[in-house]
Amino acid sequence: MKTIAIIPARMNSSRFPGKPMAKIHGIPMIGHCYYRTKMCPDLMDTYVATCDREIYDYINSIGGNVVMTSSSHERASDRAAEAMLEIEDSIKEEVDIVVMVQGDEPMVTPLMISESLSPFKIDKNVNVVNLMANIHSLAEFDDPNEVKVVVNKFDDAIYFSREPIPSRKKSSQKVSMLKQVCVIPFKRDYLIKFNNTPETPLEVIESIDMMRILENDEKVRMVMTNESSFSVDTKLDLIKVQKLMEADELMGRYI
Repeated sequence: MKTIAIIPARMNSSRFPGKPMAKIHGIPMIGHCYYRTKMCPDLMDTYVATCDREIYDYINSIGGNVVMTSSSHERASDRAAEAMLEIEDSIKEEVDIVVMVQGDEPMVTPLMISESLSPFKIDKNVNVVNLMANIHSLAEFDDPNEVKVVVNKFDDAIYFSREPIPSRKKSSQKVSMLKQVCVIPFKRDYLIKFNNTPETPLEVIESIDMMRILENDEKVRMVMTNESSFSVDTKLDLIKVQKLMEADELMGRYI
């Protein structure tokens, strides 16, 4: 499979403006995402897609691949799709799979990328995959910045929400608390189809792209990862991740 990773990033985050360039141990967060994603041996290459000159210039300065995209995109998948087409034009061939890695996942690991790609090797009907991980605290479960997911017995997503799902009302100690991890591979043509599909009501309500797929009666295959990863949505998250990465082994390979 010809597989590339694209990391969409923009400075104008509603919850944390400028966060891609916020520094963690002296390196902008987008740099951590780029270096760590690029380590995965299952990828042909890794690219950052952005509409901001500051991010573009930084990735250029570290010798990375970066694509300038439109500033009109509201969804990361739109930015990734535009970048994919530009990349294909540059390399003169189509890719098979695009792994979209959100630019606020500075703890992403090469293994997480490989894990997310595994369903494509065993099930030709899989079009899109999301990683998921266990939630270990009620504070994280209740956090609206953390996207929760419930799955069926085949590990296909049933629903995504920023609310704590499933309900703990009758079984407070036995509920599986799962979160979406924003490492999301798409088959190439499915990414284009997804972006040509209109937004859906629950997608807008939840502010979660993957609901568009579920509302159109299609599947999102979820894959469990035991790798430790926390997204950065707020300045408090940044402080938390800074501390968690103090003993990070991967970081020593690029700092």
